[in-house]
Amino acid sequence: MIQNHMIKIGTCVPKLSVGNVKANTEEICAMIQASDCSLLVFPELCITGYTCADLFGSDALLHQAKEGLCQIAKTTRDHSAAAVGLPISFGNCLYNCAALCADGEIKAVIPKINIPTYSEFYESRWFASGRDIRNAVITIDGQEIPFGWDVLGEDDDTGAIIGMEICEDLWVADKPSTHAVLAGANVILNLSASDEIIGKADYRRQM
Repeated sequence: MIQNHMIKIGTCVPKLSVGNVKANTEEICAMIQASDCSLLVFPELCITGYTCADLFGSDALLHQAKEGLCQIAKTTRDHSAAAVGLPISFGNCLYNCAALCADGEIKAVIPKINIPTYSEFYESRWFASGRDIRNAVITIDGQEIPFGWDVLGEDDDTGAIIGMEICEDLWVADKPSTHAVLAGANVILNLSASDEIIGKADYRRQM
């Protein structure tokens, strides 16, 4: 039984180009390759950029995002594990998702539950809540991947059990991370991003 191990986690702020999946994927892969961490956490929707707006309805963008995710997953084969964000269609809805990549594979995909629609946020224009998605499976590049807000990942090197949530999920009373901890998670990742408005940079530093 593994006890008292430490896991080095890095928080990444890549230089992104909105809607340019190829450039974003290359930036993310380069950061993974340069890291000495066990696990890297990237922003929500980092593969496409957070502010794609109605481009999230583009099938071409969604297809490219999956291709980018597969490339990122392959990069983790000999480098750090990584949690990255992207839009994924499932059923008849589009979801804001976090994907855990490690050992060259996509290990899990977690949909955002709480979709903000206030102030500068209007995600519900494009994304559905993943509240009802549990114990599901999604197929990407021929691989069946656990999909749902209740999915946990595991770091093979340290034995850490990893729960993931996305931005707004942290700010509600009934947090997905609370359920993850009760289910055995001892590391919680939160992938977060935001629109840029006046004063946001100062607020982000304060946070």
